[in-house]
Amino acid sequence: MTGEPTVSSDLVVDVRFFLAPPDLRQYITAFCLINFTAPAGAMIPDALLPEWGNLRFFNGVAPDAWFEGGDRLSGSHFVATGPSTACVHFCQGTTRLWGVGLLPLGWAQFIRAPAADMANRLVDGTTHPAFAHFSPLLTQLHQQPHDIEAELDRFVAFFRDRNRRAHRDQQRIEAIHAAMLDPEVARVDDLCERTGLGQRTIERTAHAAFGFSPKVLLRRQRLMRSLARFILDPSRKWTGSIDENYTDQPQFIRDFHDFIGMSPREYAAMPHPMVIPFIKARAQTFGDALQTMHVVAEPDD
Repeated sequence: MTGEPTVSSDLVVDVRFFLAPPDLRQYITAFCLINFTAPAGAMIPDALLPEWGNLRFFNGVAPDAWFEGGDRLSGSHFVATGPSTACVHFCQGTTRLWGVGLLPLGWAQFIRAPAADMANRLVDGTTHPAFAHFSPLLTQLHQQPHDIEAELDRFVAFFRDRNRRAHRDQQRIEAIHAAMLDPEVARVDDLCERTGLGQRTIERTAHAAFGFSPKVLLRRQRLMRSLARFILDPSRKWTGSIDENYTDQPQFIRDFHDFIGMSPREYAAMPHPMVIPFIKARAQTFGDALQTMHVVAEPDD
């Protein structure tokens, strides 16, 4: 599905999302093609919200990207990020970008490292051992002349070729993920009750496929639900966007600082010329505004 190009200042953002085929939907949130057009030589700043792991392949200007106090990467045309509980800050110039978002089961199935080892990490995928096997996509995507359907077919075929057998923990990972998406699952005890799994089993599975402890993941989910409401409808203001699982506004503000690195007021005052069009296009296509809220689609959806 194609979103209308969005102009913010002198930047044009054209976002297109593609649902994964039925045999890959339990692994992948979406394939995405984005064209950024910026003034000549300009590098425009923005910040990605916390999310699951992603692989991004650039044709054009490579981004400058970083976690505050963590990894910083410049000049890479294959940027791989692990699951995150912090914003990825970046500056981007004119480029064409193919990306794919990995659900926790997708991480376990395709990435050669536990998710916790790559949590809040940002690396050059061409050289990092967890991601280097995806490097051939750099030559398979962005071929001239651009043929979006053919490129998407190559992308899909690449994953199918590496999807030989079901992951041994598939049922556990899917059960934990499904429970985590339910707003009524607010505590780790709720997660254990809903999945029928012990806390140690959930913690071990979360380390391998999700990247963080169950408690941190549930905190991230309630904040992401609040952020999605505000971004899609700022007229609600923060008071009308706060998730029902927060006990009070100070708790929400503390979580906002922990995950976003600033206050809600500071975030709302900042321009987001690339991320907001991306989020709105995603919501229009899938119904869920943020990758962390993605529900695995049934084959007939």
